[in-house]
Amino acid sequence: MKAEQTRQLSQIKQFVFEQEGQDKSGHGMDHLQRVTNMISQICKQEPADQFIALSAGWLHDVIDDKLTHNPQEQQDKVVALLRKIGMNDTQIEAIMVIITNMSFSKTLDGKQYRLSLEGQIVQDADRLDAIGALGIARAFYYSGHAGEKIYDPQKKPRLNMTKEQYRHEPGTAINHFYEKLLLLTDQLNTTAAKKIGAKRQQVMQDFLTEFKNEWNGTTESVR
Repeated sequence: MKAEQTRQLSQIKQFVFEQEGQDKSGHGMDHLQRVTNMISQICKQEPADQFIALSAGWLHDVIDDKLTHNPQEQQDKVVALLRKIGMNDTQIEAIMVIITNMSFSKTLDGKQYRLSLEGQIVQDADRLDAIGALGIARAFYYSGHAGEKIYDPQKKPRLNMTKEQYRHEPGTAINHFYEKLLLLTDQLNTTAAKKIGAKRQQVMQDFLTEFKNEWNGTTESVR
């Protein structure tokens, strides 16, 4: 990567820290560092523009409508930043198309945007951080942040959610696995991500089996 691009990424990272450094929802700097590390890993196996992918990876949560009350204002801030640090219009457009179209909510209501290869890689990296052991931890962390219950056997998963329901109708931490997290592996784009996702999928399925056994008091005694 060119020295100028390294400098630009550093400025992007500083901007994101100012926006999300105090995050308490599971979308803070630790999440973004894991996502960008995964982007770098996947880019080694794909003919993608790593600089665009990393830029989008750092910025994708800044404009997320579950994390900000004014997504358009945040988008305007991102565009202003990218212009300020010297990115050209083509680069800015590529990044903005990715971060405004990569979220899970974009797949609801029968919609699906075809992302660029860079966008697919960013989407994969973000989704991988939502599944497996880390995904389990983040699911409960976010549900606690949102004031949701851990589990309610009488509250069934919403298997055909609209975006409105996804954003505004309370659920439970366990239902979130069936409503979103267990669906993500089949939505991964790249070969590298699919291999990682298959293992993490099994971790979640094993966890849910054990959780329900313990909830119902049916777990075998440890010998």
